Amino acid sequence: MPQRIDKINELLKRELGRVILRDISLPKNILVTISEVETTKDLREAKVFISVFPDIEIKRVLNILGREVHNLRQDLNKRLSIRHLPKMRFLEDQELKEAQRIEEVLNKIEKE
Repeated sequence: MPQRIDKINELLKRELGRVILRDISLPKNILVTISEVETTKDLREAKVFISVFPDIEIKRVLNILGREVHNLRQDLNKRLSIRHLPKMRFLEDQELKEAQRIEEVLNKIEKE
């Protein structure tokens, strides 16, 4: 079962990225990356973790994706052969922020 969920997570990540790039109108000069998808064991829900550059635009992008989640699901239903597509929830990827913070601390230590 976990291997199946891993495959579904990767499939959702890849196809969501394509659909967002092609069909969602994001403001200019904003880069959105889907860093991870976590689907529940019963395949009912999926958390989609995103990172945004510049990071001050994260709330704006999350609002846009939240409004477009129904259209995204419809597009994915057409593209994928999954019996039940999980409900998706978009969240900010905190791991990337934490990694950046650690890197800044390490750089500061190295300069001293």
